[in-house]
Amino acid sequence: MDIKHRKVTKKIRLTDTNNLPLAGQDIGIHQKNHAFLFGCGAFDFIPYVMRGGEPWQQITDSWLEIFNYATLPFYWGGYETEEGKPNKDTLMKTAQYLVSKDVRVKGHPLCWHTACADWLMKYDNATIMKKQLERIDREVTGFKGVIDMWDVINEVVIMPIFDKYDNAITRICKEKGRVGLIKEVFTRAHENNPDAVLLLNDFNTSINYEILIDGCLNAGVPISAIGIQSHQHQGYWGKEKLMEVLDRFSSFGLPIHFTENTLISGEIMPPHIVDLNDWQVEEWPTTVEGEERQAKEIEEMYRILFSHPLVEAITTWDFKDGAWLKAPSGYLREDNSRKPSYDMLKNLVRNEWWTDTTVKTDENGWTEVEAFKGKYLIETEKGQTEINIDNDTEEVIVTG
Repeated sequence: MDIKHRKVTKKIRLTDTNNLPLAGQDIGIHQKNHAFLFGCGAFDFIPYVMRGGEPWQQITDSWLEIFNYATLPFYWGGYETEEGKPNKDTLMKTAQYLVSKDVRVKGHPLCWHTACADWLMKYDNATIMKKQLERIDREVTGFKGVIDMWDVINEVVIMPIFDKYDNAITRICKEKGRVGLIKEVFTRAHENNPDAVLLLNDFNTSINYEILIDGCLNAGVPISAIGIQSHQHQGYWGKEKLMEVLDRFSSFGLPIHFTENTLISGEIMPPHIVDLNDWQVEEWPTTVEGEERQAKEIEEMYRILFSHPLVEAITTWDFKDGAWLKAPSGYLREDNSRKPSYDMLKNLVRNEWWTDTTVKTDENGWTEVEAFKGKYLIETEKGQTEINIDNDTEEVIVTG
């Protein structure tokens, strides 16, 4: 698969303090991070940052060996169980810790009918909408500079017809319509942080989601990227479906983020289940055969997505087995040991798709390197310099 678009050829010149070229000198080109977002749900960091100790240290250390992009939970019902008392301190400390490790952080989500705050139900629709927009003001402004990427609104295709239980957000979506609600929440988020990356996110990959995106763009909604969930508890999509989904959603010309990906290393969920949450089991063990299957399927999926020019991010949803619905969908087993999928992905991210090399300058002090886009440490005899290698148009001058 062609991944040339993930690399650039960068010209580098080494000079002395008088700007004279240094010929025949070695320059170390050491990648420190990817420009591409290799993501994972980062819920496991919350207890580590707040309490520390084992096993959280082991879990977070292994997480950071692969991933550079984290999703943190802002589900309104859990974030603000009592009106006016949001759990900002915990998530801020967690986000700041991740940023200190050169991890980009996304908040998920600002608006969703599921996991919504129950206390909203006592208000009329106009007040619910007012409080929803105030929540966006508070979170987007309050976390600006730490979290500058948000799933603004989640699963809107089903939102106005969701009938499992009454909730405040479905009420206002019925009144305003899908596009009407989306436009209000996106506009508010954009006003609070014009530089933020704002996603529309959904598990529904049918034409209904395409129609919704088209309607939003025609209405001027400032969507930065299309979020596609790919929970595959009922079996791997396969190359054909994956390519078909990419082809359809590429038509909008927007960046694509695979925001929530899970593949099972145990028994596959039965196909008749419509809502994955309806599959409740006492235990769901991983198996040797399932782990090998999971690693192969994840590898194929990542290779396909990494080769697609519009895909900017892939987020696996569960780092550890049993995190959601007790499913064996993680990269670690429940005892924190690493599964084949972990070793496979680490090899892709930190070896096959990684640049660490030494180049030598010519008689004029010039050299060039083909490198994966990302952050680099440039090392010479005299010291080290950090640079971003993300285009081949700008030349880098290093004083050695």
